Amino acid sequence: MTSPDDASSADQHHRAGSSPDDPEASATSADVVDAEIVSPTGTPVPFPPLPDPDYTDQGVPTFDFVRDKIENRVTTAIGSEELAEASPEGQQVDEMMRKRDEAAKKKLDEIRKSMGKG
Repeated sequence: MTSPDDASSADQHHRAGSSPDDPEASATSADVVDAEIVSPTGTPVPFPPLPDPDYTDQGVPTFDFVRDKIENRVTTAIGSEELAEASPEGQQVDEMMRKRDEAAKKKLDEIRKSMGKG
């Protein structure tokens, strides 16, 4: 007859995927082997640097690289302008610039009249 402890021990071995008769299941701390990490011998071979696809061998930027950079700057400027115009602050600035331009045009017209060219 088996005791309840023997039955639970057998259940634990069965759940762990090993049987009580399996010799590997009863490993002790004496079976553990300490190991040392060993670095590979010889010097590692460095990879050659990859050439930059945006520049020629002489270090000159390619046409595609320059065109892409210009297009990115233009689209960023257009997007910034659209965002500024959409905001209330941007609309106030536009109104101030319009008034300033009108005042400058009037002043220029006055100067021209005073010089007799108007």
